[in-house]
Amino acid sequence: MNQRARIAMPDDEVAAFIEGSRKMQLATINPDGTPHLVTMFYGLDEGRVAFWTYAKSQKARNLARDPRVSCLVEAGDDYGELRGVLVYGKAEQVDDRDRVTAVGLLVARRMTPGVPDELLLPYVETTGRKRVAYVVERTKVVSWDHRRLT
Repeated sequence: MNQRARIAMPDDEVAAFIEGSRKMQLATINPDGTPHLVTMFYGLDEGRVAFWTYAKSQKARNLARDPRVSCLVEAGDDYGELRGVLVYGKAEQVDDRDRVTAVGLLVARRMTPGVPDELLLPYVETTGRKRVAYVVERTKVVSWDHRRLT
């Protein structure tokens, strides 16, 4: 077995890793072709990465032009502890206002664990008026867990 195959996570570990994290690095494509990279909180919509952002943000403008994204969730400080999942896909915009609110609630729950929905909902509804939401349809997933090297 080659080293790349040895450190790849099986599908159930990929799902658990994404479920157990709260932040990702989101890459979209700027008009000049350069990557636009930002840290985002995310939620999960039926196992798919979901996020929201202000409608006038650079990432929203980029996604309107080109929906391709890369989503990196990673952990570890030392080389032997590095773990990550890189999801490549297409960000599909959510247009329905109720679904935008639902995605916002998914994200807010992960940003503030343990806070009840009735306290989160006023924030989500207020900020959601200026936001758009996206759900990422995966095209490829790459994973690694350097703890498997020992």
